Amino acid sequence: MKKVIHRADTRGYANHGWLKSHHTFSFANYYDPNRIHFGALRVLNDDSVKGGMGFGAHPHDNMEIVSIVLDGALEHRDNTGKQEVIRKNDIQIMSAGTGVVHSEFNASKTEDVNFLQIWVIPAERNVAPRYDQRTFDPASRENKLQVVIAPDKSAGTLWLNQDAWFSLGKFDVGETVAITAKKAGIGTYLFLLSGEIKIDGETLQTRDAIGLSEYDKATVEIIKPAEFLLIDVPMLS
Repeated sequence: MKKVIHRADTRGYANHGWLKSHHTFSFANYYDPNRIHFGALRVLNDDSVKGGMGFGAHPHDNMEIVSIVLDGALEHRDNTGKQEVIRKNDIQIMSAGTGVVHSEFNASKTEDVNFLQIWVIPAERNVAPRYDQRTFDPASRENKLQVVIAPDKSAGTLWLNQDAWFSLGKFDVGETVAITAKKAGIGTYLFLLSGEIKIDGETLQTRDAIGLSEYDKATVEIIKPAEFLLIDVPMLS
């Protein structure tokens, strides 16, 4: 087993007043040659945006972009005419492909919105841009893993232009969670949203993360009530 630990306080940080952003991987003005990506996982930003503020129209291409709202609501608009509000328990997918221009604003004028924006390197370049969004029942991740993104388009989940899976879980103290490698060449990145866990002898606390590759299985022990996100992606060089 190979593993990499990313502690919460080692992430890049930018405070723009209206936006506070923690960068797990190199992004914008934060650059660390040892933290460019974990396989196909290229960006994991933990953003908090003040009421009434947001990101104006800006372009993306050839990237799979996932937005997960943790608190509040985020309004999305793009040049295809799509306009949606993403709320807690919603997952949004945007395949930028040949190119898309979009904006993201806090849907509230007064309350902050906290969300994760995650970029995954696509399996195929220059595909037609695509947008999708779905609400997932939080009860379905109580003391178990809830798959929200999978490569199989018929799985009842969202899907990416990549051999990737996203799963969410919320666990009580004393629970154990078995993590199994999806298949050869796929690594697992665990981002701890809250709580405290132990995995392969490592103790993780809120916003810490661990990446596992070249492994068959691992066990997560829940030390304090915990919520986490699992991202399984190809281990690209």
